Amino acid sequence: MQISIEIIGWIGALLLLGSYYMNMNGKLSAKAPLYIWSNLVGGLCFIINSSYHHAFPSVMVNIIWIGIAIGALIKSQQKKGTVSK
Repeated sequence: MQISIEIIGWIGALLLLGSYYMNMNGKLSAKAPLYIWSNLVGGLCFIINSSYHHAFPSVMVNIIWIGIAIGALIKSQQKKGTVSK
């Protein structure tokens, strides 16, 4: 079980750092669905890992991180809805 939790944590780190790196190098827009989903899934992975290790400040930061990503997805979908009308 512990190895699975650690793998999940590393996947989260790779998703967050990878998408941030690509954004900073102009290869992935912060508004791109891939960037947003990478942040959402990466944050969820960190919540799982941090909860297991009782690192509750990190859990809270990542709950907020996911909330921001969900807000961006909703905003993106609303924009698509207004464009198609």
